Amino acid sequence: MPLVLGVDSSTQSTKVELRDADDGTLVGAGRAPHPTVSPPRSEQDPTAWWEALRLAAAQATADGSRRVDALAVAGQQHGMVVLDGDGRVLRPAKLWNDTESAPEAGALVERLGAAAWAARTGSVPLAAFTVTKLAWLQHHEPEVAAAVRSVLLPHDYLTYRLTGRRVTDRGDASGTGYFDPSGGGWLFDLLDDAVGPADWSARLPTVLGPVEAAGALDAGGRDGLGIGPVEVVGPGTGDNMAAALGIGLRPGQACISLGTSGTAYARSDRPTGDPTGAVAGFADATGGFLPLVCTLNATRVTDTVAGLVGTTAPGLDGLALSQPTGSSGLTLLPYLDGERTPDRPSATGVFAGLRTGATREQLALAAFEGVVCGLLDALDALAGHAALDATAPLLLVGGGARAAAYRRALADLSGRAVEVPEVEEAVAAGACVQAAAVLSGRRPDDVRAGWDLGGSVTLDPDPGVDPGPVRAAYAELRG
Repeated sequence: MPLVLGVDSSTQSTKVELRDADDGTLVGAGRAPHPTVSPPRSEQDPTAWWEALRLAAAQATADGSRRVDALAVAGQQHGMVVLDGDGRVLRPAKLWNDTESAPEAGALVERLGAAAWAARTGSVPLAAFTVTKLAWLQHHEPEVAAAVRSVLLPHDYLTYRLTGRRVTDRGDASGTGYFDPSGGGWLFDLLDDAVGPADWSARLPTVLGPVEAAGALDAGGRDGLGIGPVEVVGPGTGDNMAAALGIGLRPGQACISLGTSGTAYARSDRPTGDPTGAVAGFADATGGFLPLVCTLNATRVTDTVAGLVGTTAPGLDGLALSQPTGSSGLTLLPYLDGERTPDRPSATGVFAGLRTGATREQLALAAFEGVVCGLLDALDALAGHAALDATAPLLLVGGGARAAAYRRALADLSGRAVEVPEVEEAVAAGACVQAAAVLSGRRPDDVRAGWDLGGSVTLDPDPGVDPGPVRAAYAELRG
């Protein structure tokens, strides 16, 4: 029985799954935390990801009775990892939710024009995008910028530690702001203009195809990971691209993911370019495209409100469920860490409608509904750039999908059924799918179709709920 290891290196932790490559049966799992971050400066030492990967992989392979045949790494998108000529990390990685480069993002859009960015890269750069972080580095830490010899994304860095090769995939590359998703190549001239002239062709990783191997574990990877030899390491990808593989997302389906950030995305067979910047025209991990809208604030909002009212995340879920949808009279604009969509990096959260009679239950409900309203705005934007089946259930994934209050608010406020796949770690499962595809030479879609990762739970909207007042109050507060 060949075994594959799938890695999800997210903002908060590393999750690892060990699965049977033939049928997807879960054999082992592990998890290790990452350092906490707090925007506007959101940075992590990449070596912390490596240590977390070592711990989580050891847990997943604890019995040690069988060898791992292939692995792949999925990681948080956009982050900037810079190395010197000896492969050493020069500074902490700036993450996707670091908003310090917002002025650079604005200057880049003003210089080249939003339409030009969308046409060339599929997206309009925001503070999240790697290109803005490189511009920030040039402006604020020129001595570090001068020492840079490699620029990697988070998943690229872990693949580099495993194999010694600087490689990436087109899915994660499409979130940098200097990659052409349609043509499949780096845009060196764009980097020259946006950041400054340099030998970018030598500094950027090789872009591998969806089932092209990065290689085997090298001596450093074998000794560091400690799980024995692994002959096949996949190209890896971004977390959203891997999640699409893990849940078997089909063209026309809309998926909403609730994690540290919130995303709404769909598969497409054609590239997209939204000059408003709301929809990012990403590539996917199969050779197609993954138009996506991202909000900066999701489960961190409900975690924060849980702390404010003196409970836990599950406790807040229970408080919110004690109130009917739309009954709180409160509206939360959940821009606690600024916001990415709409592009308001300096924004803060706002509670409206607060009165002396407000209860913990009402505050809890408003928190869930505020996050969901932001994601429904994201879904509306996505529908303008992707062919979506408006009658199909909305797929809901991510850690927040486990909260019944999120499920109910999404169903009631969208007026659509919500389907929650039973596979809990969609990103890690998707990395397993990619590893199995590279190992066998099969298409990722064909691999996933042959796996039984469980069914799904579907929640229908309450026909007695009118979502109009809640969404109108949110729209008024958002402005």
